[in-house]
Amino acid sequence: MSQIVGHFINGEVVVDESNTQPVFNPSTGEISKQVSLGGAKTIDEAVASAKAAFPSWSKTPPLKRARIMFKFKELLEQNTAEICRLIGEEHGKIIHDAAGELQRGIENVEYACGAPELLKGEHSRNVGPNIDSWSEFHPLGVVAGITPFNFPVMVPLWMFPMAIVCGNTFVLKPSERDPSATLYIAQLLKEAGLPDGVLNVVNGGKEAVDAILVNKDIQAVSFVGSTPIAEYIYRTATANGKRCQALGGAKNHAIVLPDADLDNVVNSLLGAAFGSSGERCMALSVAVAVGDEIADKMIAALKDAMANLKVGIHSDKQNDFGPVITAEHKTKVIGHIKSAEQQGATICVDGSDLVHTDYENGFYVGATLIDGVTKDMSSYQAEIFGPVLQVMRVKTMQEAMELINEHEYGNGTCIYTRDGEAARYFADNIQVGMVGINIPLPVPVAYQSFGGWKRSLFGDLFMYGPDGVRFFTRRKTITQRWPTAQIREGAQFSMPTL
Repeated sequence: MSQIVGHFINGEVVVDESNTQPVFNPSTGEISKQVSLGGAKTIDEAVASAKAAFPSWSKTPPLKRARIMFKFKELLEQNTAEICRLIGEEHGKIIHDAAGELQRGIENVEYACGAPELLKGEHSRNVGPNIDSWSEFHPLGVVAGITPFNFPVMVPLWMFPMAIVCGNTFVLKPSERDPSATLYIAQLLKEAGLPDGVLNVVNGGKEAVDAILVNKDIQAVSFVGSTPIAEYIYRTATANGKRCQALGGAKNHAIVLPDADLDNVVNSLLGAAFGSSGERCMALSVAVAVGDEIADKMIAALKDAMANLKVGIHSDKQNDFGPVITAEHKTKVIGHIKSAEQQGATICVDGSDLVHTDYENGFYVGATLIDGVTKDMSSYQAEIFGPVLQVMRVKTMQEAMELINEHEYGNGTCIYTRDGEAARYFADNIQVGMVGINIPLPVPVAYQSFGGWKRSLFGDLFMYGPDGVRFFTRRKTITQRWPTAQIREGAQFSMPTL
């Protein structure tokens, strides 16, 4: 019988064989193991564990919480090879890409190590005669995170380290498609000294998600995934009285002006469009060329460069990217490529028929370049989430910006230019949450915050960084005066002023 990936509840791995589903190795197309699927009962058990751990953990000094995170960071670094192997075997991500994912996650752990500074609050002395006022940041209680398949380590590390150092206890529902790396890092956090029950992991599908959304003891829900699910989670969570941040889908555009450094453009687009098989919410999936001359040059250069891309198994560092996550997703991506051609676009490089010579059953889609895409095409309107770069042609920068601003998503974008005035105008006026200037993946560093605009984000706060502190705490403001023999006020019936 194949290995079963279990849950992590109250510091122990819990394997439930009654309800499982296969976990595939996308590189080979083979079933590598099974994963236990929890439902409402399992979520309730995890929440009960987190609730029991909260009183003690919330009273633990922030410095002691931070010391556990320092040890956790050390363990993540010491176990990099194993974490990257688990990511690769179940997601298909090439080992160097998995290492990049882990490093970006570790940076969020590093930020969380600053808990004593982040949580110290604000103090004002003598706001009135012998009156002091200060604010404190209190934990919410039991909070939850629901994370996607494309970053099984990084996105959980966006959530639970900050939530935990803020004094909360956490229930994590990772993707059931690639659960092993997430379970492994949870066990490392226990090894770092985290008390049992503070972090719990439950694998599952929609039943587990719905159980999180309605559980009365869960105070807040953080989510990353597609827009339809993000909207559903936000509405359901808030309807049940929970704080919620839900990051949705994306259609990230790159504007290429005629004066752009073409070599930089091509190299940037190769990595940003095809890295991780395009399965990134920050992938650059649309290049908007301003003028036919730069479009023709860009496409010619891209075609030459794409001929050298290597697609294959996660364990070979020479490969540029690997498979997509499932056979069903492969079919979906190929469907978008075919629909673009049927609706009048030109397939310049077609990766839809790629079959790997050594792993013919793997879920591979080759790098694909499509020209002549228009905004009415279904492939443009959809988030393809595969190694597909679409090229659109416009006459002016303003036309390109209008295209982006009109789109329902507003996650990330960038512009390639040597013109500082154009870049500044673009940054000031584009209706997108994360903006790059000659930078293809403008993912904010850990001490900023990550999030989009429009239908790419539901909720008021971005994820991780300063907004992460605010999301996982609630402010309490205290105003204090001790009467003295010299100060004795009578009753006041007008509004108090200073």
